[in-house]
Amino acid sequence: MNTKTAQAPKGTRYGTTAIPNNRAPYAKNVIAVTSGKGGVGKSTVSVNLAIALAQLGYKVGLLDADVYGPNVPRLTNTDLEKIRWNDESKIIPSENYGIKIMSVALTTPTSDTPLVWRSSVAVSALIQFLEDVAWGELDFMVIDMPPGTGDIQLTMAQELPITAGVIVTTPQLLAADDVSRAIRMFESIRVPMAGLVENMSYFIAPDTKNRYDIFGTGAGERLAQRYNLKLLGQIPIDMKIREGSDHGEPPVALGSDEQKKYYQDIVKAMLEQVAFNL
Repeated sequence: MNTKTAQAPKGTRYGTTAIPNNRAPYAKNVIAVTSGKGGVGKSTVSVNLAIALAQLGYKVGLLDADVYGPNVPRLTNTDLEKIRWNDESKIIPSENYGIKIMSVALTTPTSDTPLVWRSSVAVSALIQFLEDVAWGELDFMVIDMPPGTGDIQLTMAQELPITAGVIVTTPQLLAADDVSRAIRMFESIRVPMAGLVENMSYFIAPDTKNRYDIFGTGAGERLAQRYNLKLLGQIPIDMKIREGSDHGEPPVALGSDEQKKYYQDIVKAMLEQVAFNL
């Protein structure tokens, strides 16, 4: 990692979940996207929700806070870019698809460089990305959180007034168990919940048009009912979504009208569910 990005954050006084700091005063709203476990498509959902917000005319930043598995650059076709500074010694975020992007992956020498960091170092890097990046004025800061219920989630809730949390799950029972813990975590650290997104919800065979519930069915609806949350939307398993994501071509920007609608409808439901500062 470049030595300039390893500097300690300017502020060392941490907030609390009851009275959080605001290290992103330039952002009117902060949306934290998380999941109970990895592999459920959380980063893909984060990227497409951020772009869908930008398509509505909002100024959007996307912070990749999944430090140990930073996938946002590949998903946004910015993975070959490297960190740069402006004349005010601020980090210049990458830009694509109408959003500004910052990820720790942009600071590493190669795409497969592992970040063998203790959580305190990871937290310091994320705080620097909040304070020392030239984000400009934003309507929304979307944060792609790590999976689980760890130190980074707690710190983000202490250092930012999070406007809304979005939980991503799959219909699989094991994923639902882990999501329950993530929901309870958000409740305990006083993060308002916009709702749930059920990813990989079902599969429609392209030849027969038959529907197959590969990972089970109904988990998102049951979780929403159990915790009194809105089920914001269900996204099917779609090979075109997977292929586009692998090549940095988000479906909400470059997919079919049907694929775009999955994410655009989720954003519409999210905006209706929470009183955002707009």
